[in-house]
Amino acid sequence: MKILILASGGDAPGMNKIICQLYKKYKNSIYACKEGFKGLIDGQIFPLSEFQPEKFKNQAGACIKSARCAKFITDEEFKKGLKNAKKFDALLILGGNGSFKGAKRLAENGIKVVFVPATIDNDVEISEYSLGFHTAVKACCDAIYNIMPSMNTFNRCCIFEVMGRRCDKIATNVAKITNSDFLIADEKDIDFLKISKVINSNFKNNNSSFIIIRENIIKLEKLVANLKLLCKNVEIKTFVVGHLQRGTTPTKVELLKAKAFSNKIIKALKKRNFLNAIVLENGKCIVKNFL
Repeated sequence: MKILILASGGDAPGMNKIICQLYKKYKNSIYACKEGFKGLIDGQIFPLSEFQPEKFKNQAGACIKSARCAKFITDEEFKKGLKNAKKFDALLILGGNGSFKGAKRLAENGIKVVFVPATIDNDVEISEYSLGFHTAVKACCDAIYNIMPSMNTFNRCCIFEVMGRRCDKIATNVAKITNSDFLIADEKDIDFLKISKVINSNFKNNNSSFIIIRENIIKLEKLVANLKLLCKNVEIKTFVVGHLQRGTTPTKVELLKAKAFSNKIIKALKKRNFLNAIVLENGKCIVKNFL
């Protein structure tokens, strides 16, 4: 069996573990698309061995490279990718919602696809868990735990911006775990008076404050400027957790999930069980049809 693997969209901790596990199993019969769907369109396909997957097995990122490829939705570029995908017996796709849409379209056009949800946002609807989420949440919590002791020294307020694009799962989980003073998970949560009351109350009681905000809601500069007008005695700092969420070494939990996903992929390929996603459902890793 000639197998092709690609990672599309944002990278997620745990991707390299899956890539390495599959390389150990299939060696010379597995190939990789460099830069996801972009590589599929351009024919940037190489033996997986050339990416040295074993070297990166417990690291974050994706050794086969990833990319966001908006042009894959156009008919002309999709046909190029489809032509290259047809050269293989199976196509494994690691990614989020955009990648899942690409996987379904390829499957509808005759490609034998196995999809694995891998996105720190944990927002792929068909699975209760997407690879990378546990590590992303831990990275945010660690940032807070490492920065707040300094904020406490001066009774400052620190606003932590976390990733999530249009999904609030990272923000809400981090806020719950760290017991944040305020959570801005959505635009409706922006209430300057309410937030300022929390900050001023903590300051009056000789305490610091910290706020969690999901990205893409409001610019931090604007948020801080409005709060400073209402919290004149408090020094307000910001910290964008950013790519620490993607680049942090996968947690032990993440690596175990990646291994479970890998085992299911191998079983699916052995049974020629295609047009499926490897998902987590009720805490169990299962194979689920997506067409």
